[in-house]
This record gives sequence, structure tokens and C-alpha cells, in this order.
Amino acid sequence: MTGKKRKPGHGTAFAGRVSNRDAERKKAPRAHAEAAGGVWLYGLHAVRAALRNPARVVRRAVLNERAASEFAKDLAHVPSETVDTDALARLLPPGAVHQGAALLCDRLPERDFEEILASLPPGNRVVAVLDQITDPHNEGAILRSAAAFGIAALIVQDRHAPPESGALAKAASGALDIVPRVAVVNIARALEELGRLGFWRIALAGDGEAPLAEAARAGDIALVLGAEGSGLRRLVRERCDIAAFIPMGGAMESLNVSNAASVAFYEIRRNTPL
Repeated sequence: MTGKKRKPGHGTAFAGRVSNRDAERKKAPRAHAEAAGGVWLYGLHAVRAALRNPARVVRRAVLNERAASEFAKDLAHVPSETVDTDALARLLPPGAVHQGAALLCDRLPERDFEEILASLPPGNRVVAVLDQITDPHNEGAILRSAAAFGIAALIVQDRHAPPESGALAKAASGALDIVPRVAVVNIARALEELGRLGFWRIALAGDGEAPLAEAARAGDIALVLGAEGSGLRRLVRERCDIAAFIPMGGAMESLNVSNAASVAFYEIRRNTPL
């Protein structure tokens, strides 16, 4: 994504006896249909974080025996079922790595980034702004790093970001329920507002004019990351105070955007420690 300075551009079906297979097949699609009004989250970290997030409404928990025992204290007020692994897998998308635990949840309520920022003392706030990063695995990995480095919020564009999903939550390893995720209509205007709030806006770009270590100064920072390939859009980049790059050796000219985000969060936090 960004690297060394380069040229510009760029049924609940419980497992049962053989005689009950037809009934099981009828139950499983009904469970899938329930997700239309919510979202299935799966994986131990994602389930744990969702159960402990007071803003998350959990409708139903489906777990194997081991996970049911592990989450017993968190399930006191949640309708829950204990099933075998095959029955759980039938509730979820093919290939979902559920680790024996899944929740049917409402999507998280919309957040206002000014309210989020107002709850934190100025001078040490860092937010990440994602410009048209649409891969849920990339955004999930960025959320995970954001949680690790105390990033205050993740700002995305509502029409050009992955929807809240099990894949996003699994990749985020619980961070979807830890780091506030704010969807805005216009990224450029959100950056203008961040500027008015005193944020130093850094565009991460391979053809930036300064290394990130020099561009990242103490104080409130908005780090802006663009999609791989197309990079940051012109209007978004123009709303930033500086464009910076991550110095790299000659063997590889760029990083995956989620890896670049991790490096950048670390570098920024060296000047604005937690």
C-alpha cells in the first residue's frame, strides 16, 4: 500500500439421528433467514467482545459445549443453545471459522465522531480515516491494530466500506466492538471538520513528501489510508496537511494496507504515547 518514496500516481438444526435428517434440513435455512434482520458474529474473540459490549444487542447465542462453558458468565441474559459443531456450521457462511461460538446480533448503533472525540482529552487523540477500503479482511485487520494502539475511532465512508459482518468481526478479532467505527457521507468533509477540531491530518502515500517519522508530530492526529491500487482520491488527499511515506528497502515497494496501518500506528504512538 504505502512504502518507500516512489513516482506519483498510483435450525439451528441440531445433529440428530439419521431418521431426522429431513427435519434438520428444513430448520437450517430458517436459521439463515434470521440473519437478514441482524448479523452473525463468530469466533471466540469476536463473540467475547460482543458479549461484553453494552452497546451490542445479542438476540441469540449458539455454541458448542466447550464454548458454552467458557462463556457461561457472559450468557446470563442471552438466549443460548448448545449444539454440535456441524449444526453450528450450518448456521454460518461456508468456511466460517467459528471456533465453536456464534451470536446473532443487531448491528451496532451509528456513532457520531464529534461525540466520540469530545469524550477524550485533546492533545493525544489519534483517529484513522479509511478512503474506499472495501475488503472486510483489510478493515478488520486495521481495527485490530487500532485497538492495540489506542486509536480513538475509525472513520469510513458509508457507501465505500464493507458492511458490518461476521467476516469483518472475525478479522478484527473483537476490535469491532472495541474501537468506535463511524460511517460518514463524505470523507473530504469529515477531514475538514477534523482540521477545525485541531487534528494534524496525515495522508499515507508512497509518493509522500516526508517520512512518517518526520510528519507525525505530537498532538491530535488523523491518519488517512487509501485503497490498495487506486490510493487516496485527489480531494481526500488535498484535505490533508501533509503526505507521508513509510521508508522501505528496495526489495519491496509497498505494504498491504493493513500492514501499513500497523506500522503507522506504532510510529505515531511513539510521539503521542498511550
